[in-house]
Amino acid sequence: MINSYKDLIVWQKSMELVVCVYGLTEQYPKSEIYSLASQTKRSAVSIPSNIAEGRRRGSRKDFHHFIVIAYGSGTELETQIEIAKRLPFGKNLNFTTVDGLLNEIMKMLNKLLSSLRACLITSDLAKMSEFRLQTFQKAHRCSGIASAFFKVFAQN
Repeated sequence: MINSYKDLIVWQKSMELVVCVYGLTEQYPKSEIYSLASQTKRSAVSIPSNIAEGRRRGSRKDFHHFIVIAYGSGTELETQIEIAKRLPFGKNLNFTTVDGLLNEIMKMLNKLLSSLRACLITSDLAKMSEFRLQTFQKAHRCSGIASAFFKVFAQN
């Protein structure tokens, strides 16, 4: 059972990624401390931070919004890692662990987004059907039998 954002495997993996990114950026040249290294660390920290904030929000819609932000931070981190790989100092660094974790997290976030999107669509459809039923009932002052018929019809 999930009681907290800390129970989410994607959050746990994201925290692990932050530690790995910090270790990796420690190996960057000192000239990168305030540029690529700093930006890379901020992107990594943003992933679990947005997962946590979104999970603590009161609705699926808010959670979805923050997961989208976390996913965006992941793509930003992918780009920054790719930049580091292409720079001369990156040729001697081992990106395997960071790449593997980031790839796994991005897949998990993508799946989570798909699931949340499906829940939101289902919820929206249910609200629309309920609205149509209420509108139909008001317009036709229908009996219980007609109302039941419309409910069955609206579900199909």
